[in-house]
Amino acid sequence: MSFEQKVLREDERATYELRRLYLRHGYSHYRVNKFEEYDLYAKNKSFLVSENLLTFTDTNGKLMALKPDVTLSIIKNVVADVKSSYKLYYDEHVYRTTSSGDGFREITQTGLESIGNIDVFAESEVIMLAMKSLSSISEDYLLDISHMRLLEGLLENMGIDPSDMSDIFALVGSKNVSGLRALCRKYSIDEAAEDRLCELTAMYQPIEKALEVFRPYVYGEKMQAAFDELSEIRDAIREYGLLGKIYLDLSVVNDMNYYDGVIFKGFVNGIPDSILSGGRYDRLMERFGKKMGAVGFAVYLDKLERFGSAANEFDVDYMLVYESDIPSGEIIAAAKKLGGDGSSVRASSAVDAGVRYRKLIKLSKGGLVTLEEND
Repeated sequence: MSFEQKVLREDERATYELRRLYLRHGYSHYRVNKFEEYDLYAKNKSFLVSENLLTFTDTNGKLMALKPDVTLSIIKNVVADVKSSYKLYYDEHVYRTTSSGDGFREITQTGLESIGNIDVFAESEVIMLAMKSLSSISEDYLLDISHMRLLEGLLENMGIDPSDMSDIFALVGSKNVSGLRALCRKYSIDEAAEDRLCELTAMYQPIEKALEVFRPYVYGEKMQAAFDELSEIRDAIREYGLLGKIYLDLSVVNDMNYYDGVIFKGFVNGIPDSILSGGRYDRLMERFGKKMGAVGFAVYLDKLERFGSAANEFDVDYMLVYESDIPSGEIIAAAKKLGGDGSSVRASSAVDAGVRYRKLIKLSKGGLVTLEEND
């Protein structure tokens, strides 16, 4: 069976391309239920993109929620076995509020999870697939990467108590250097350490250069392990031929209750927010009582709605309007002629309100006449 990709919406086209990509790399399709017990999401609200949940009471009296996320459902259902490994991808509908907060929407979410014995190769493969996921949407993309333990180790070396780190993480995440300086003074951090934290927070460079900038500041077992891991990932991404598209950015942070390793966000030109987010979430697995490694990402396809709108500026190639006394056979023949090269044709007795067309063509007794062109 063949079809024209232009008939697909941007999110539908992306779903098709991503599914093909993940299958080629040995990931199995995973299906989850449309809803789960409310407690699953209520206990992990800070893990979710949106904390608002669409709930209902089941016939047995249990409070249920339409799923706002797929990862939690996968973690809940995988069997905890040190000998088992899972390479799964999904394309599911999730239910959440939009960024504008204008009610709930059904959104297509696509992504993958690698669960089990996660080594640097497994992490690098997931990161490579994240980058190729972005490139299937646009070649003009970047992946920003960091490591939770790199920042944790840096703060520990500065004498910051773990219970105080969440405030600093938030400021680093927004690159709020003035806020960081104020907090450092509150914690009586020496000026050199304060300058170092602010410098590294503001840094944004290709990973090759960024690791060299970071190298002199690596101190202690936790930072060294994170630095070495990022270095190995860099080497692997170089082997995949994608090194020029990955940047080290310390401000890529996430919730310390769930993430404890490499984390990343993906961007494509034309969309102001990240369109992909992922990372290593062993701590989340531990919350479910499962001693397994896990790394994955999700692609937020709802953000593609306006992507490529310039290429999709028109609803139809030809708007064909015909006079009332034109026989149906002549209208059909005219539509066939205009659409013979695969162009789309909308035939109507009058111009339909709101329809965007490349050309407005009128069919009268005298034949076809072009009234308007918008190319």
